[in-house]
Amino acid sequence: MNSQGDKGRFIAFEGGEGVGKSTQTAMLADALRRRGHEVRTTREPGGTKGAEAIRELLLHPPGDGWEGRAEALLFAAARSDHVERLIRPAIDAGSWVICDRFVGSSRAYQGGAGGLGDDAIIDLHRFGSLDLRPDLTILLTVDENESRQRLARRDGGESDAIGGRDADYHRAVTDAFAAIARREPERWRCIDTVEAPAIVHDRVMAAITPLFGQGEA
Repeated sequence: MNSQGDKGRFIAFEGGEGVGKSTQTAMLADALRRRGHEVRTTREPGGTKGAEAIRELLLHPPGDGWEGRAEALLFAAARSDHVERLIRPAIDAGSWVICDRFVGSSRAYQGGAGGLGDDAIIDLHRFGSLDLRPDLTILLTVDENESRQRLARRDGGESDAIGGRDADYHRAVTDAFAAIARREPERWRCIDTVEAPAIVHDRVMAAITPLFGQGEA
């Protein structure tokens, strides 16, 4: 349980489309609150007024959309505002912050599938958000067919500018996520979401156990 002055924790859920990030974010937040923690849930792009305005530009772009570098810069700008105005203050106040996507998504989508490279995305993040990283990033995975079925149920065939990209792009995103997780095993945990949400949640709780204070795990 957090006491006044304790620093909070920061957890990000990552993964491709339809893996269950929103569901697991909500379930984890509920579980942490039952343990007595203050919890802030948020998302990217978004989370603050400025970042939500940029979200609209990214997911429903004007004209022919953004080329790769402009898209990466917009994501970095939204994240910078999000970190400065919401994430860092909440952590410093002792809250657990749970974010549906963070810099891992930029690394996989713009850096990997978009071809900009991981170093370029990390450089932007270092400048825009002072290289803030989650205490733990949980990569949720599911096979392509299951993802497609979930998206059809959820969206009814409607997609935003990024979710609507072709299957090859999304396979490249999946591959990029997996490569990042392999390179950074101390900060990433991979959890398959093919089973029921409650089972996945149990695995999420097991993954975050090292983050709990003494006597709480």
